[in-house]
Amino acid sequence: MSSNPQHLSGNEIRTRFLNFYAQRGHQILPSASLVPEDPTVLLTIAGMLPFKPIFLGQRTAEFKRATTSQKCIRTNDIENVGRTKRHQTFFEMLGNFSFGDYFKEQAIAWGWEISTEVFGLPKERLVVSVFEEDDEAYAIWRDQIGVSEARIKRMGADDNFWASGPTGPCGPCSEIYYDFHPELGDDNIDLEDDTRFIEFYNLVFMQYNQDASGNLTPLQNKNIDTGMGLERITQILQQVPNNYETDLIFPIIETAAQVAGIDYHSSDENTKVSLKVIGDHVRSVVHMIADEIRASNVGRGYVLRRLIRRVVRHGRLIGITGEFITQVATTAIALSESAYPNVRQREAAIKAELEREESNFLKTLDRGEKLLADIIEQVKKQGQTVISGESAFTLYDTFGFPLELTQEIAAENHLTVDEDGFNVEMQKQVERAKAAHETIDLTVQGSLDKLAEHIHATEFIGYKQSAATAKVEVLLVDGVSQEEAEAGTDVQVVLDQTPFYAESGGQIGDRGYISGDGILVRVEDVKKESDFFVHFGRIERGTLRVGDHVTAQIDRSCRRRAQANHTATHLLQAALKKFVDEGISQAGSLVSFDRLRFDFNCPRALTAEEIQQVEEQINTWIAEAHSAKIEILPLAEAKARGAVAMFGEKYGDEVRVIDFPGVSMELCGGTHVSNTAEIGVFKIISEAGVASGVRRIEAVSGPAVLDYLNVRDKVVKDLSDRFKVKPEELPERITTLQNELRTAEKQLENLKSQLAIAKSDSLLQTAATVGDHKIIVAQLEGVDPESLKSAAERLLQKIVNGAVVLGSVPEADKVSLVAAFSPEVNKKGLQAGKFIGAIAKICGGGGGGRPNLAQAGGRDAGKLPTALEQAQSELNSALG
Repeated sequence: MSSNPQHLSGNEIRTRFLNFYAQRGHQILPSASLVPEDPTVLLTIAGMLPFKPIFLGQRTAEFKRATTSQKCIRTNDIENVGRTKRHQTFFEMLGNFSFGDYFKEQAIAWGWEISTEVFGLPKERLVVSVFEEDDEAYAIWRDQIGVSEARIKRMGADDNFWASGPTGPCGPCSEIYYDFHPELGDDNIDLEDDTRFIEFYNLVFMQYNQDASGNLTPLQNKNIDTGMGLERITQILQQVPNNYETDLIFPIIETAAQVAGIDYHSSDENTKVSLKVIGDHVRSVVHMIADEIRASNVGRGYVLRRLIRRVVRHGRLIGITGEFITQVATTAIALSESAYPNVRQREAAIKAELEREESNFLKTLDRGEKLLADIIEQVKKQGQTVISGESAFTLYDTFGFPLELTQEIAAENHLTVDEDGFNVEMQKQVERAKAAHETIDLTVQGSLDKLAEHIHATEFIGYKQSAATAKVEVLLVDGVSQEEAEAGTDVQVVLDQTPFYAESGGQIGDRGYISGDGILVRVEDVKKESDFFVHFGRIERGTLRVGDHVTAQIDRSCRRRAQANHTATHLLQAALKKFVDEGISQAGSLVSFDRLRFDFNCPRALTAEEIQQVEEQINTWIAEAHSAKIEILPLAEAKARGAVAMFGEKYGDEVRVIDFPGVSMELCGGTHVSNTAEIGVFKIISEAGVASGVRRIEAVSGPAVLDYLNVRDKVVKDLSDRFKVKPEELPERITTLQNELRTAEKQLENLKSQLAIAKSDSLLQTAATVGDHKIIVAQLEGVDPESLKSAAERLLQKIVNGAVVLGSVPEADKVSLVAAFSPEVNKKGLQAGKFIGAIAKICGGGGGGRPNLAQAGGRDAGKLPTALEQAQSELNSALG
């Protein structure tokens, strides 16, 4: 055995791990998307997350053994990225899983074999930990593997007992650590010392079920869930000081350094931190966008936007002033494409999204820099030397300014920043965000999860039947399991089978009734929780009990409307690809009974001609009566045929394909018409932007078009009656009224200006002589900003050489100010723009303009007299 580990590339390590377990009967499964099926988490944050339903017993595993390299994202320790050796937002978790097959002994043996024989880690450099009460694991490590007792550490539940939550599957775990300094000996080994030890492989022995009282009962089927951090094992094998300097990340860092014109190894520590942040975050955003996440201000879209902005900020810190992310992303894509081909396939979309977000944020940063300049000016004016922590945090939180950048600019102005105050504000935000902390909670469904092992998944029969006899399996009131419920109670009902479609893929759940002997439940919505269809409704008659045999009947009229709208979204996507851009993809949808909404990726607004072409094409397809061909196909075959995948959907090995031959073919689990003619007619209501690079079309189809036209017809008739013209004459009549209104507005503006001039002429008598100049500072009541400007210009013409400053309160809580300076005043160093901007701050506002003429505004009318007094004083001082 060599004294040092093998030097392998990150890609080689991934391949060797997967092949090792494949040779031992494990099915290699592809990484799941970063958009999880689990509704309790925003992003895939652990290698086991895709297998959660299997561990809960809600889904039967297709394979007894599996192995994966799962891409993951965690942001709860984002501030540590780049500052420690191993904190990252994006990481890959190598894992092997057993679903009721092999258990502790085999998992430990293979974990040791792959570590020491496949990766060549010297046995004398490895230390293992076990749960303090797990004598079985301790004995396996000592007696079968041959690890000395000095290198087996018993640890408490906080470190070595895995639990998904207060209840549910759980069990002890055992971890393998690498020792960077074995020469320090085996006495007093402290695995918390991360300068000496790194934990790289965690073996979870899922063997118990924990109830609400904390009691543990053995699981009938014991599971193995392991995780080996790819970046950590790569750091060990490549013998580099941290995860960032492995070949998985360092080429990205080098690209960023080249753009900045610096060298990583010779840079100071702060610069290295920024380069590491860029290297890590760019990996994250590339994979997030590849999995069709788009930047926004909510949910996972906010996580993406935040990461992109951190990249831009740290680029600024190392001297990059322009756009650069796409250059760095090119390297990240090249590094990832062999293991994750979708990053190369989605390269254009990834770069387009990054360009938009970076460009928009650079503009935000510019505004932040201007605000910081104002803050610095105010601090100096007040004779202070410290920028408050609150101001620094506002710059950080609103404009993306890192504290370091604010401190750097402050230092250039001989100021400091209240760092303690900043940290107080930061802690307040952390407390506000605690509720959104990322955890893996397998028990969030509460009662359903507790009942999962006693009931079967709901069988959906709604594609072919609109009514069915069913058995009440679960009855919940306010989420709590009940045996019965009476009339007037809001309930959630799970049946053994149902014709009701559950909300999914943008389509809302069916409405209808559950009825039986003296029982009537009105169903208003249906949602899917794991594999259970939950019917939300109110008992209108009788008493409903668990075990009752009932009839489930959907509202056929609502279903027909939903079917028409859902098929219409498929036709809409096909028409957009045909007339606008073949690369258009869905970014979200809503299919309800009365309308449809379709969000799609497009960097520009559609033209009126394009909207008309799309609408006409869809109605042509409807009139041509294309029949639907619905098949269940292997996923690979469906994609090979050209089926379009729907945004946010997850697919198994077999998928449902909705094909209108020659028109549209998509993977979809929703309900659809059997022939396009059933839609009747299609009408686009609106097209607008909803986010950067995302457009939204709202439309109606079928009977909803008649509802829409009836409303429009009523409006037109009402306008015709009011204007006493025929409907076709309405546009001309409205144009005439608009022209008349504009003429009247111009006349009113002229009158206001004349009135302001008349008022201002009386001010000539108040002009004060200061040195060689005339000064007029006054307030005019009720004069609008434009008229105030005209008055100031007229007064300056009258006095020729001097300065005019006028103020007015044109309406409540609004202050208007104007300054007009002659060239001689400008020569004295006074500029109207800067002067009036500073005066306006007294009134809680700001403004500016040219050196000779400028306007400003404010919100505090009560401070206007004070502001004008200050203007008079400053002019006297400067010109006297």
